[in-house]
Formats: sequence, C-alpha cells, structure tokens
Amino acid sequence: MEHAALIAALDEQASLEFLAQMIRFKSYSATPGERELAEFMVDRMNAIGLQAELTPVPGGRVNAIGRWRGTGAGPGASLLFNGHLDTNPVSEGWTVDPWGGLYDDAFIYGIGVSNMKAGDAAYYCAVKTLIDQGVRLPGDVVLTYVVGELQGGIGSVAAIEQGVAADYFINAEPTDVQALTMHAGSFVFVIEITGSTRHLSKREEAADAIAAGCWLVPRINAMTFSGAAGPEHRSINRANVGVMRGGLGREMLEWRAPQVADFVRIQGSARYAPGQTEDGVMADLRGLLDEMEGMFPGIRASVSINRSDNRPTMLPFQVDPQSRIVRAVNDAYRAVRHADQPTGALRPPAFYGTDAAHFYQRLGMPGIVCGPGGKYNTMPDERVDIPDYLDAIRVYMLAILDICGR
Repeated sequence: MEHAALIAALDEQASLEFLAQMIRFKSYSATPGERELAEFMVDRMNAIGLQAELTPVPGGRVNAIGRWRGTGAGPGASLLFNGHLDTNPVSEGWTVDPWGGLYDDAFIYGIGVSNMKAGDAAYYCAVKTLIDQGVRLPGDVVLTYVVGELQGGIGSVAAIEQGVAADYFINAEPTDVQALTMHAGSFVFVIEITGSTRHLSKREEAADAIAAGCWLVPRINAMTFSGAAGPEHRSINRANVGVMRGGLGREMLEWRAPQVADFVRIQGSARYAPGQTEDGVMADLRGLLDEMEGMFPGIRASVSINRSDNRPTMLPFQVDPQSRIVRAVNDAYRAVRHADQPTGALRPPAFYGTDAAHFYQRLGMPGIVCGPGGKYNTMPDERVDIPDYLDAIRVYMLAILDICGR
C-alpha cells in the first residue's frame, strides 16, 4: 500500500477508545493501578502479535516492553518508542471525571492524558494499524511503556540496564507534535542562609537572613549559566526558587516575630543545556551567593544539590537536527500536515526533563522528543486536542516505515 492509503486506514474511533481505556486506569506512581495499566499494555501488545512482557523496576514496580520483530531481510534499522505510564495526582478544579476517558468533538480529557497517555496510545495505535494492513518491515520496532519517569526515570534506566535498545528512538512526551531536538538537564539545589538575630529594637545590628533571601530570589530566577555553546543552548537555561522558609534557628521557629530571622532555607531547580554541567551551574550559584554576602554583612550562605531521594539525575538531551531520525519525523509531519514541523530547542518543552536523556546519555542513541499534548498539560481538566493525537499516530506510522524500511 502507498503511504497515503496506510495513514488513511487509521481507525480514528478505535484509536480514541483505546486511549480512553488507558485513561480509566488510575495509574498514580507506585500504586496498584500503575501495575494494572502495565499488565493491560502487555496484553494488548501480545494480542496484535508483538512479543511483550513485564520487566522489573526497583521498588517492586514493572515496565511493559514489547517488540515487533522485523524480517531482517533488508536495510531497515530498529526504532524504539518510549513513554511513561505513571501520572501526576489530580488537583483541585476539575469539572470532568479525571478517569472517565471522556471525549467530545475537540478534546479527550483525563489525568495524565497529556503527560503522557496520548503519546503512549499513539505509538501503539501506529503499530497496530500497520500490522492490520499487512505491513512487514525489515527492522524491529520496540515499544517501551515505563514507570518512574516522575521519579527521575527509574523505569527507563532499568530497561536500559536490562539491554533494551535500538538504532533510533522517539520519546512521545508532549510537545504539541513539534520536534524537540534539545532539552535541558535539571537538578534541585538547596541554599541555606545564616545571619545573626537581634530584637527589632536593635535591628540595625542584625544580619537579616530573610532580607538577604528576598534579595537573592529574583536574581536566581533571572539567571543563565556560564559555558553555553550558543544562543540556542542559553535559551534553555533557567533557575527557579520553589520553596523559601525562614525564622529563628534551623528549626525556623515562627512564634518570635519581634526578632530578626537568622536562618533561611531555599529550594529551587536549575535547568542547563548540553555542554554545561552541574558543577558549572553550582559555581555560578556560588558566585551569586558571594555577591549576596558582600551586600549583607554578617550573612553566610551555602549551596548543595539535593540528592536525598537517590533518584536518577535528569540529564540534558540533544540530537543533530540533520540526524536521520529528525529528518524522518520532519518528513512524516510534512506528509501528514502539509507544513514544516517546528524543530529545535522549543520552549516550553525544552525546559522539561524526559527519559530521552537516559537513552542519549547512557547509550548514545540518536532520538527525538515528539508527542501529542502539551498546551493543557498538568492542569485541571487536562486534555489533548483530538487532531493532534490522531496526527501523532500518522506521524509515527510514517516514521516507522522510513526508519524500519519497507
């Protein structure tokens, strides 16, 4: 069949219903629902002829891994799809059932539908459609449904350590079907500011940790970091303070408001580009703290990286925009949407952390991040544009044909 006929063969209603089924699993991280969804994905992959199984993840969790074996008769390369099954929790403000699998003429709704069950369902439906149309390919297609991306990517790391790999990969995190070729690495930092307390009557003799912290926060939020390779890399530098607490002593006691606070703890997150390092970012933060200490006599500050939960570090990701996988996805997008695909270190997705970094950093695999959803990600009534979801399936179908060969 010609490519146009193959993508026209997509059963749109069945594809929506499959995604709706996935949404109905309450697959919060490290809960029974997460395992139930993984079991469902293995069942569905086996049902269409893939070799699929549950594989272990530390903490008693499981991934769902499937392989569509190629014929080996030809030059086709192998292609791996990657996405996570676990979701963020439901917040306040929902007006629809988060687990109802509801959809209308414009959107499909549900917790985790954008991050990232729509992407997960899209690559399953792409493979199913090709199989249903009798397509056979020389190269393998590997479908990975991992857990623990929200804990630093422990599921993808486990899969990699168990030997799951391919020549190229597509990570289906939500990019509004744009081609993300670079994203930031990230880590959480902790800053502790120590001053000297006095009663408010002698405030001039104090070293006010809260005043110093208030000076510091907007400067952290405005930071870029040294060593960026160029403007595109610098464009995905960002730091943000998310937690700031202060009071008397390390207990940050709150009942003695007439005294000047002598201790503040700040937690924030930094985003840095490929070619930059955690050490470089920490040195830049240290330089800012040195400036603060000079501005506020008696103030002393320290900065460290928060590694208390032992989760994997989310490292930066990059792929050459001229790589075969990028060109394959760009060509597929053009064939489906008759327009050029936005490509590059696109914001806001370039500020995300994804499991793409683990395949890039640990295995050197060239890949791309491209998936449906994004605009309505991580918010009440989380939803995905139905045309984006269906077009993502079509893009994946054509990318499979290109990479894995006919």
